[in-house]
Amino acid sequence: MTTAAPTSTPRRTGEIRAVCLDVDDTLVDYSTSSRAALAAMVGSADAWPLWQRITDEHCERLLAGELEYESMRNIRTRAFFAALGEELDQEEATRRELHRQEVLAAGWRLFPDVVPCLEWLRATGLPIAAVSNASGRHQRVKIATLGLAQYFDTVLIAGEVGAAKPDRVIFDTACADLGVDLCDTVHVGDRLHADAIGARDAGMKGVWLNRQGPREGALPAGISAISSLAELPELLVCELSAASA
Repeated sequence: MTTAAPTSTPRRTGEIRAVCLDVDDTLVDYSTSSRAALAAMVGSADAWPLWQRITDEHCERLLAGELEYESMRNIRTRAFFAALGEELDQEEATRRELHRQEVLAAGWRLFPDVVPCLEWLRATGLPIAAVSNASGRHQRVKIATLGLAQYFDTVLIAGEVGAAKPDRVIFDTACADLGVDLCDTVHVGDRLHADAIGARDAGMKGVWLNRQGPREGALPAGISAISSLAELPELLVCELSAASA
């Protein structure tokens, strides 16, 4: 008599098998420390919108290969002060930038909801990736210094990958590193377009962490929103339950 080979139940697509997390302003209160560092360099944080715009421009040039990471920060600082009407030589730009970096690093802090959430995720056995739009190795230093490295199975830095959110390349790379499909992965971040919508458009489940509280208007289709990482476990449990139903 021939015994039939056991059959396995096909895995449903759309199950949650991994979680990706943004870093700055999702896990780390980056804006507070960055504003304080800018104020230490300039005297106030009133020029924050200008600083952000110039930073974004120079990070794009870095990703495009037009700038080297070692020189980008000083070039950005000189461009920033030039926009304020002050021309700096290289030595003075370096001095001011190093001071800003020292204040920035001294101010790195995790949000209170981060470690409990990461501990819960680790307990579930789900693999976890950090997916950051940062441009340089300082991000890995930050992750290690704040005790986050132990929670991640892989860390994706835009400046190393050569692509930044919402480009699907960085999401593809994260899922490849974790050995999971895009459709089985949740990505959580504080930027609606770069994180949640970018992840959704790449084929993932996009979750917007809106720490600022309720907003007017409906969420874009296919996007979930939470106001704290303390809400993420319940959201994931609901998703897991729906996938197994």
